[in-house]
Amino acid sequence: MLTSNQMPPGLDSQDIAQLQRLHLASLVEGSTLVILVCLAVPLKHLAGYPQLSSAMGPIHGLAFLFYAWMVINTASAGLWRKGQVKRLLLLAFIPFGTFFNIGMIKRREAGPAVAKAPANKERVE
Repeated sequence: MLTSNQMPPGLDSQDIAQLQRLHLASLVEGSTLVILVCLAVPLKHLAGYPQLSSAMGPIHGLAFLFYAWMVINTASAGLWRKGQVKRLLLLAFIPFGTFFNIGMIKRREAGPAVAKAPANKERVE
């Protein structure tokens, strides 16, 4: 957790806390989707074992709702542009997709200057 003298410019402690919750929600949503699609559904259809799918379905549903709620909260706080919100939501429907959002969330936590820096720019040392 960052202290007040370590806060990135332009973000307050409440913004940082929201971004950290979104990071956690992204991990949980992505993990439950991967377990559901890559483990539970094949076990149900290929091995005739529907119990895991029956358990993981509602768990993933709740994780997705929490994730979507966190995206909406951080977007309404002005922490994301429209294109970024679309990306955050669209990748939630693809297995392993939310894991690609974690880097973007971490850069935003680091502050607006880091979040806007080009990714392909070489370092000058």
